[in-house]
Amino acid sequence: MPHVIAEPCIGTKDTSCVEVCPVDCIHPTKDDGDFGSTDQLYIEPDVCIDCGLCVDECPVRAIFPEEDLPSEWSKYVQLNLDYYKKR
Repeated sequence: MPHVIAEPCIGTKDTSCVEVCPVDCIHPTKDDGDFGSTDQLYIEPDVCIDCGLCVDECPVRAIFPEEDLPSEWSKYVQLNLDYYKKR
């Protein structure tokens, strides 16, 4: 997984990252039916092209390349994967 959205996104769900993503790999968007019922946004690992545009757009600095993800947030790798298994 190139990038991971971690804990700072919880409750914020700022969609600035969605708007700059060239491959539409960040969900849920405001148009998705589950936007209101999820706590955070997620990056689809099989679609992300590792461009990094989303990183600088996130106002709460919640997006990390997987290799730079702080160890206390390592569970978010699996949480991002799990979200797309349900879709």
